[in-house]
Amino acid sequence: MGRAFEFRKARKMKRWSAMSKAFTRIGKDIVMAVKEGGPDPDSNSRLRAVIQNAKSVNMPKDNIERAIKKASEKDQGDFKEVLFEGYAQHGIAVLIETATDNNTRTVANVRSYFNKTDGSLGTSGSVVFMFDHTCNFKIKAQELDLEELELELIDYGVEEIFEDTDQDENGEEQNYILIYAPFESFGNIQSYLEDNNLEIISSGFERIPQVTKRLTPEQAADVEKLLEKLEEDDDVQNVYHTMQESED
Repeated sequence: MGRAFEFRKARKMKRWSAMSKAFTRIGKDIVMAVKEGGPDPDSNSRLRAVIQNAKSVNMPKDNIERAIKKASEKDQGDFKEVLFEGYAQHGIAVLIETATDNNTRTVANVRSYFNKTDGSLGTSGSVVFMFDHTCNFKIKAQELDLEELELELIDYGVEEIFEDTDQDENGEEQNYILIYAPFESFGNIQSYLEDNNLEIISSGFERIPQVTKRLTPEQAADVEKLLEKLEEDDDVQNVYHTMQESED
């Protein structure tokens, strides 16, 4: 198995800690999708993907519809996607994706987290090259032939495809297929899956570290202090790093 498989396995239990936080993140994604392509998911592929993700974390249908309606209102502000880069203690590179309506606030907060944990906020381009920007899709297995599907998708840029198990909305274990490809392949793969009636459970983007660094438990605890502060911030959407993660 490749790096995407190992990355997925290591992060599988590191889910959004609170459902309210997940809903906040999805809400921002809805605003950005509507502002970019309009409120109709049939003609807005980004919005379709966000709605799928909302359903995958059990966001109520009424909440989704309300968020789309609110995002369509003229007085609804927009969120800007801003990337931050820096180093935690022990040489661990950290990449932070944010969605903010007040960049001054977000910059100040992120800088304070690095300062308080003896890290250092870097300049643009200082660590982003250490991560591969990927897209991913989680689809229902539907008795699919994995090898046949992989052959079909190679021409669309797919680099890794593997089976996985996860809990459905009823808490029961279900088999799924995970697809990973370069960031720019998202649209083509989404179209292929939809055209072939392959049900997409969720999709998104991740930044997979090219190389990870093993730390002692004490060193890892130092890094976790920064990661926890970042992940608790409402402006932060995702945090990636080069520390080798435990699968526990």
